Order: sequence, then C-alpha cells, then structure tokens
Amino acid sequence: MTTNPTTTTPVPGTTLAGRTALVTGASSGIGEAIAHELAAAGAAVVVAGRDATRTEAVVTAIRAAGGTAEAAVVDLAGDPDDVRALAARATSLLGGRVDVLVNNAGVYPGGPTASLSDADMHALWATNVRAPHLLVGALAPAMAERGAGAVVNIGSWMARVGVPFMALYPATKAAVEQLTRAWAAEFGPAGVRVNTVSPGATATPGNADSADVLAAMTAGTPAGVPVRPVDIARAVRWLVSDDAAFVHGATLDVDGGIAATRLR
Repeated sequence: MTTNPTTTTPVPGTTLAGRTALVTGASSGIGEAIAHELAAAGAAVVVAGRDATRTEAVVTAIRAAGGTAEAAVVDLAGDPDDVRALAARATSLLGGRVDVLVNNAGVYPGGPTASLSDADMHALWATNVRAPHLLVGALAPAMAERGAGAVVNIGSWMARVGVPFMALYPATKAAVEQLTRAWAAEFGPAGVRVNTVSPGATATPGNADSADVLAAMTAGTPAGVPVRPVDIARAVRWLVSDDAAFVHGATLDVDGGIAATRLR
C-alpha cells in the first residue's frame, strides 16, 4: 500500500515553482517522500518506478494534494537504452526540460560475499551505479547548456564503514559519492550542482518487518530513532533550491549521527 509522507510548506527561498524534476525509485519509501516534497515546493515531478500500480498511486496522491506529477514505469536494471528512454520520456512529460534529477532508486541484496548471486551482483551494479551514470549522461549536458540544474544522488551511511555480510551494496554507494564529486567538477562550472544525500538507517514500508533491527541500530545514536523518509526528502529539497547555491560535490549526512558518533 502506498503511504503519503508528511510534507511541510517550504520556507522562503526553497520554493521550486516553475521547475521540473525526475525522481527515480519514487513509487515508495524515500523516493516517494522526495517526490511529494518537491511537488509540495512547486516543482512538476516525474515519478519513476518499476511497479505501475504503486507509481500511479503516488502520482494520484501528489495531484490530490495540489501538485503536478506524471508517471514513468521503468526497470533501471534492464537494458541501458531503457534508462536513456526514461530520460527522454521525462524530458517530454516535463515540457522539454528536466531541471532536477534525483537518483534515488537502489537495491540492497546482501549476504556472505562468497554466496552473493550473479543476478544480485548485476542488479546492484546496474541499478545503483549504471543507472545514475546513464541518467546524468543523458540529462546533465542539457542542464549545462541552459546554465542551471541540480542533481542529487542518494547514498548511504554504509558507504564509509565496514559491515559484515554487506560488501557490495556499500561499495556501490561509495561509488555514488565519488561520481558526485566527479560530476560536480565536470558540470559545476556550467551551473549544474551535483550533491549526495546519505541516509542512515531509515524506516520505510519496504523494511517494516525489520523495525526491531532498525530500532536497535539507532538506539545508540544522537537521534535515538531511525531516519524517516521525509527527513531525507527535506534535505533533497534544500539541496536543489537556491538556498544551497554554493553547495557543490558535497555529501550531506542525514543519518541521526550513526556514521559520525558513538554514544555507547
């Protein structure tokens, strides 16, 4: 079932009125919250997801709240041309330009390194690294030609710590952080800002059956509780707004302090 994340009225300076955005992995969880938040700030949003029913439900909810949204159904782990086609479709749906790209879609299969399947390895690489690379390659040059744009990649607190039985997923997120820095250098001089938001242990509908695990993981953090999808969404909204005009190549940790602190 699709849930409606809590959103707030943007403060002055963070309005996105007149801008357009593509959010991947937006049919649930963090991506859904980001799509709602950007739409609430005034952006026209393309909601991209694998599941047609859930993707359309998010679009319906955004419209019901007074926002502007369109759906795009795609499997980012499929053929590379399908990912490029998403960029073209989003551009068309949004009237000829994409001002904001949020690379949120991600998969996170884990387990012992020796037994991770070839299918899981492919899905991790294709969804978490290849898809953002293809979408930035397809959309950022046009942003640069216009002299403005924003890309936000969604990373993970696990990219900078070693976690047993979870080797490849954090490696893909470390790659995302490095891509962010490289793309900031490549496209930043032309007015395109590229940054990463790095969530901590986040409570989403997809991991609801692990609520006790998330509670235990975050009990010793300054926040003391799991991150909410809306917390990530608000950080994304700020990064793509004019208030963050001088933020380039940064990784913004929105993780309750899990990566930086130890209370016990």
